[in-house]
Amino acid sequence: MGLLLEFFLFSFITTGVHCVHQIQWLPCQFTDEHVSLNNEGHVETQLINRQAMLQFGQKGDAPVNPHAITFLITGSKLDLRRYLDGVEAEQLECELRRYSTEGIHIHWPSQEAKDYNRWFTCTLKQDKGLFTVTGFLRHPSNEPPPGQQDYRSWPPIADSEILTTSVAMVTKTQTPSVKATLGSQQRLHCQFGVDHRGANITVEWHWQQRGERTKLFSHSSRTGQIQGSGVGKKALAGGDATYTLPFTKMSSEGTYICSVLVNPLFGKQDVVLHIEEPPRVSLNVGPVLSVLDGAEHKVVCEAENYYPLDVEIKWYEQDPAASGQRVGAPLPKMLQNILLSSHKHNQDMTYSLSGFFYLKASLEASGRQFTCSVSHKSLRMPIKKSFILQVEEPTSWTFYLMVFFILAFLLVVLVVMLSALHTAMKKSKRDKPY
Repeated sequence: MGLLLEFFLFSFITTGVHCVHQIQWLPCQFTDEHVSLNNEGHVETQLINRQAMLQFGQKGDAPVNPHAITFLITGSKLDLRRYLDGVEAEQLECELRRYSTEGIHIHWPSQEAKDYNRWFTCTLKQDKGLFTVTGFLRHPSNEPPPGQQDYRSWPPIADSEILTTSVAMVTKTQTPSVKATLGSQQRLHCQFGVDHRGANITVEWHWQQRGERTKLFSHSSRTGQIQGSGVGKKALAGGDATYTLPFTKMSSEGTYICSVLVNPLFGKQDVVLHIEEPPRVSLNVGPVLSVLDGAEHKVVCEAENYYPLDVEIKWYEQDPAASGQRVGAPLPKMLQNILLSSHKHNQDMTYSLSGFFYLKASLEASGRQFTCSVSHKSLRMPIKKSFILQVEEPTSWTFYLMVFFILAFLLVVLVVMLSALHTAMKKSKRDKPY
């Protein structure tokens, strides 16, 4: 029994290690830059897409693809793969870029003897938009950076060159895009890590919309000062810079930017917040609408208090009995005579719209089901509201005429009988002896 338990424990541990370190390499796009001056003296940047590989291993490892640029990531206190939530390599989009320190040179704490570094960023996105991770790759170099505009004279990289790097800093968000309803609380995720202790880290959150940029939060590990709220100080010590938005309003919509500064590196993650308020749908009739044959009735489907603007209202007609057939059931027929009101702009910045039609009742349509279907981007499935039409045949005028004559005849008979009774009673009184 003990050996069996040890076997399962060993299997569990090795499986976990495999899950964390299952990615050994990734094909990437290296977006290189060529900066030059045009004839008018303006700076022009040409982006060049080059084939590259992100490879995890040890210094001196052979490249997986000798025909591509290899960014060989060697061991450090930061393992980029631990930020990937155990996803498969096929689910990741990888892009590599050069990173300019804009002339800032700070000795990065490391065991390398070289004084300078060349920097690159590696951005990994989950293909369904579940997270975005950016790693800063440090490539030690003996050559000092050319200056503030180092991007104008990037050192050339050969097509099959191997760049031995290590991960110096990582930023991540698990909420690159957030859909929120009005009045909800939202946690905008931001996480960071640095490969050495005691780093001077500045974390900030900004909100940006239509060109306006507002600072929401700021914290410096050097001074300990905090401006604003929304991020826990204890959480920051563990690399968690998640921002809590307590109550979403229409004005909360926009881009929230989490930035992490560790000189000379500046990393940021964008979180786009969309407000999506689902419509409230109602009909101006009950579950059953009873009307007389030939009558006309206005039927209204109201979609209220939704956001954003686009909404679609459709009406369908269907025979419920036929729709219950397993085979050959007819599809609902979409009504074409639908009229739409103008959009109503409510005080809370939401919208309302109604779709209506005039129903001309007929006995042939009795028992049919009419359904209003409302589609909106906040809904996974359309909201549907239905009613059953019951058409009653009106009573003919001859029936009323017949009832009138019968009542009149009975009234005459009643008058005659009362008159005869009255006469008989008077005669009986006269003939009665005293």
